[in-house]
Amino acid sequence: MITFKQIEALFWIAELGNFATAARKLNTTQSAISKRIRELENLFDVEVFDRSKRSARLTEKGEELLHYAQEMLECRDRVLERISAKDVLVRFFRIGVTELTALTWLPALVDEIRTNYPRLIIEPEVELSAILFDRLMDGTIDMIIVPDVFEATQCVTTPLRSVENAWMCTPALAEETLGEDTAKPIPLTRIAGFTVLAQGNLSGTGRIYGRWLTQSRVGAAKSIISNNLIAQVGLTVSGLGVSYLPLRALRPLIDRGLLRTIETTPRLPRVCYAAMYRADRPSRLCADIASYAARHCNFSHMLLGGWQ
Repeated sequence: MITFKQIEALFWIAELGNFATAARKLNTTQSAISKRIRELENLFDVEVFDRSKRSARLTEKGEELLHYAQEMLECRDRVLERISAKDVLVRFFRIGVTELTALTWLPALVDEIRTNYPRLIIEPEVELSAILFDRLMDGTIDMIIVPDVFEATQCVTTPLRSVENAWMCTPALAEETLGEDTAKPIPLTRIAGFTVLAQGNLSGTGRIYGRWLTQSRVGAAKSIISNNLIAQVGLTVSGLGVSYLPLRALRPLIDRGLLRTIETTPRLPRVCYAAMYRADRPSRLCADIASYAARHCNFSHMLLGGWQ
């Protein structure tokens, strides 16, 4: 008889790439995980993993079995959600967020989830928006919180708050590049006179502003791409260029004179965020967590104490 322990072992080995990591994930031993896989193979009289490979590679039959295993685990989770009270529901919940969310209001969201679902095992992943969206589509993550840039009719999308970004650079670089014009709004096209510190297309914010600058016919003579927000801030504070950064969250650096804003005409558009989960997997849990996200979403304050 097939058991959930066996299919969980199969799923997490395939997800994490090896038996040892899957054992730690499931709070058991590697020998116990190996035993569960042997039981599966004996039950169906097939090899699930290719033993000739150094990593845990599924065989063709293993891939087929994994597909059904995922469906079984999802069905189990839906039953548990519908039948169990919130305070006794035990399951993993995989949530993907961008770096800005992790650095601002993620702790408030986690506190709310733990208050209402105390036995839920939260598994956060901090990644770029496009990577998180792909993970959502392939079913390896339950919910993502990203800039609202993906048109996905197969998803339930809950609008959250927006981020006000501003062009920022060091005061010295602003004076060197703009001269006496630093105190007044400048045409957007003059941003091309700076080295632009931008985010790439895997970033939701980078995708939004990349398209907007192209539509505005603004092309920087030189740009440096960084998909890491902290690195982007560091490059900007170092005086290496101008960048679009969250205004309210970085107000402490402006107040300390490490950065200054440059107002352009037109201004940068706001970046709207959203919580997204698959519409073909209806879930009270996902709906609840999306509502918690809408309540706590706040990009005003960075958690890094040194910036305050």
